Amino acid sequence: MPVPAIIFPSDPFNPRRPDPHFAWEARLLQELGGEHHLIDHDALLAGQAEEAVRRVPQGSGPLWYRGWMMPSASYAAFGAALAGRGGELLTSAAGYATAHELPGWYGVFDGATPPSVWIPSAGAVAPGPEELAEAVARLGGHGPAIVKDYVKSRKHEWHEACYVPELADLAAVGRVVARFVELQGEFLAGGVVLRRFEEFERAPDGDAAADVRPVEARVWWLDGEPVLVGPHPDAPHHEVDPDLTGVRSLVRTLGCRFVTTDLASRADGSGWRVVEVGDGQVSDLPRGIDASGLLSSLIAA
Repeated sequence: MPVPAIIFPSDPFNPRRPDPHFAWEARLLQELGGEHHLIDHDALLAGQAEEAVRRVPQGSGPLWYRGWMMPSASYAAFGAALAGRGGELLTSAAGYATAHELPGWYGVFDGATPPSVWIPSAGAVAPGPEELAEAVARLGGHGPAIVKDYVKSRKHEWHEACYVPELADLAAVGRVVARFVELQGEFLAGGVVLRRFEEFERAPDGDAAADVRPVEARVWWLDGEPVLVGPHPDAPHHEVDPDLTGVRSLVRTLGCRFVTTDLASRADGSGWRVVEVGDGQVSDLPRGIDASGLLSSLIAA
């Protein structure tokens, strides 16, 4: 059985070496006896998939990716271009979309994650008042919520483009959604999502963002088993010990090989909630974490 290699994005200024953000992972992989290849991420996003993968050797066999996020359509083109060179991404295009985009994973995690509704969009166009009113009604019609797209929020513009204090105030919902769409621009992924706001335990370190950021754990799963548990990259120094009892079966039901779950503890102590699910290939690692077990598991998969 061939040993999987890992693909990293190359440094835009030196395509023969990994992007600086992922260079430490590539070095660690080498120390563990693994092999890596490089791709041109910018070319991939520009629709030049064959050009993007030209440095990946012919007949490279099974492959994982560890790098920057990309739209699901770009990932599909990425996989096809690698297949044309005899490579096989171990996460399929369908699997990537399922784990990466909220509509793909929400049905499995419904009940374990804040209630959510979404409005698909063909581009960076804000939903109209009628669409928003219908979405608000589906979410219960009142109470606080957050705005995001299928992949990301703009939590650092919390009051401007993320948080809605009261869904019944449709004018306020429209303002926050419009600003979110404006700021996301061409990077808007899939459409607009409204999610119920839930109170989570907050960061106790005096950070200016602590009033909007929960203390989160990021769990890395490979074939239904947790291979790395650590803090969220936004708060890498917080100690976390999430209860995975109910999450394990949900990850297995999702059926994606390599995923992450971001978990947060409710402020009232009633348990842990799944805040986000992500594809493990494009989920960031917190600074200072020991990723040797994760990388070893990937190349042994």
